[in-house]
Amino acid sequence: MRNGSVWKDMDGNYIQAHGGCIIKYNDMYYWYGEHKGQDNCPGYNRVDIIGVSCYSSLDLLSWKYEGLALEADKDKEDSMLHPSGVLERPKVIYNDKTKQFVMWMHLDNADYTYAGVGVAVSEHPVGPFRFLYAKHPNRQDSRDMTLFKDENGKAYLIHSKDWNKTLNIAELTDDYTDVCGVYVSVMQEQEREAPAMFKYNGMYYMITSGCTGWEPNAALYAQCLNVMGQWKLIDNPCRGDNKHNTFNGQGSYVFETNGRFYLMIDHWEPDNLQLSAYSILPIKFDKYGNMIIKWTDDWEGIKNNDKIH
Repeated sequence: MRNGSVWKDMDGNYIQAHGGCIIKYNDMYYWYGEHKGQDNCPGYNRVDIIGVSCYSSLDLLSWKYEGLALEADKDKEDSMLHPSGVLERPKVIYNDKTKQFVMWMHLDNADYTYAGVGVAVSEHPVGPFRFLYAKHPNRQDSRDMTLFKDENGKAYLIHSKDWNKTLNIAELTDDYTDVCGVYVSVMQEQEREAPAMFKYNGMYYMITSGCTGWEPNAALYAQCLNVMGQWKLIDNPCRGDNKHNTFNGQGSYVFETNGRFYLMIDHWEPDNLQLSAYSILPIKFDKYGNMIIKWTDDWEGIKNNDKIH
């Protein structure tokens, strides 16, 4: 796969999995994301809700389209999944106790004034997911968001609030289908969005984007010894040409495989979102503990021999 290009699935169709995530289950990788496979709404940089796509792969390179894991609700105009609304940033985690896959997503109306989340569940990774509800987590607005599952099984919703001025880290209930009321606000007044969190060598890391709409900007990473502690912004982890605009993209998610971590990047085409491109780049750390993300021209799947250091 050529980084920074529009990728195709095994049938030769453009992969429609924007703003998404990759998880591993039973030796299979699953990629979930926004299906934007139609023209933009006239006069807007948005596409009516189609649903959340699911793709499967054994090697992170050849992707089979499994269909829509969650479909738009075309029959109910008052549904938050009605095509006239907004569905962004879908993320999925597996609950070992309930044996369910749990999907969270940013849901909104067309003018982005609702600013909430939606939750759906499935017993199967490819779905279909059953939509449970939409809400404002801890009675607060929520826009760009991600999920993080810790080594002890605790899971968290990380979402921007106050019109993206602040990030919340909210603990989820044991079944991952709701927030439990415990949360912290971090990076207050820093205007960060597109959070992507992971844990490495006992330290929690979060890569975020600035708030410049569809225009790319410089990523920053933060770190903290306690996921619910006060996070410290460190620096831009990107190195090389176009480091100041995250290689003309925006981070979406960090996934791990074989002890290595990778950042998923969306290269948005706001005037034609269905042609937005992708990149997957390795995350490394230098001998001083600084995060390093370098551009690579090609994504080679799990054949890649990149080391963390």
